[in-house]
Amino acid sequence: MNIVVCVKHVPDATADRRFEPDNTVDRGSVDGLLSELDEYAVEQALQIKQKREGEGVEVTALCVGPDKAVDAVRKALQMGADKGVHVIDDAIAGSDAVATSLVLAKAIERAGGEAKIDLVVCGMASTDGGMGVVPAMLAERLGLPQVTLASVVEIQGNQVRIKRNGDTATEVICGTMPLVLSVTDQSGEPRYPSFKGIMAAKKKPLETWSLGDIGVDAGQVGLSVAWTQVEETTARPARTAGEIVKDEDGSGAKALADFLAANKLI
Repeated sequence: MNIVVCVKHVPDATADRRFEPDNTVDRGSVDGLLSELDEYAVEQALQIKQKREGEGVEVTALCVGPDKAVDAVRKALQMGADKGVHVIDDAIAGSDAVATSLVLAKAIERAGGEAKIDLVVCGMASTDGGMGVVPAMLAERLGLPQVTLASVVEIQGNQVRIKRNGDTATEVICGTMPLVLSVTDQSGEPRYPSFKGIMAAKKKPLETWSLGDIGVDAGQVGLSVAWTQVEETTARPARTAGEIVKDEDGSGAKALADFLAANKLI
């Protein structure tokens, strides 16, 4: 059984993130890391492998991005993935979800080779873009069914059964592999890389591919052909001191209510 987990290297959400002059994310000025939501995807792939011990399950971590993005693959390898693939090409910079799904799909097809890919696992969204549409686009490009936003994943044979939690109900959805699966942050706490896992990751295969290696023309990706673009950004205003409401004469509750009403909070 072959599983590919799509992972993304994103700017640290706790850092002071900024935009480039062309309104793309400035990824060089802050530290990056494996997207937290993609850690849940890695965890689910590893749990499936553990449950199918002895069946030859192989987990491949796949990432698209610049030089530093390889760190996301290494983190997945440290968690327990068997091998990694990093697609890197200057032309990819500025790509939107449409172009990203194309690159991922072509890389998945190459990763499968003669042996088919049984399962493609993704996080529910990236923590920088947050669009959440790449899993569905991948399924369309690969010609596979999709079961998305899973909070619970159960696999028996070639059947995948998920539970998707909504605001008022929980859906149960089933699909037959091969398929594309995306999981939420309710699907199970990701494991921390152990010292043994960190050391073992150094010996695991990690390949680097260009657009040419996966058969994608540079004219199909990048900011110039993006279907969606950020037109304008405004810096977040500096934090100001809060207003203190003193209740010296019993009027504090009214003053607080007036403040909340004036700011349309009640």
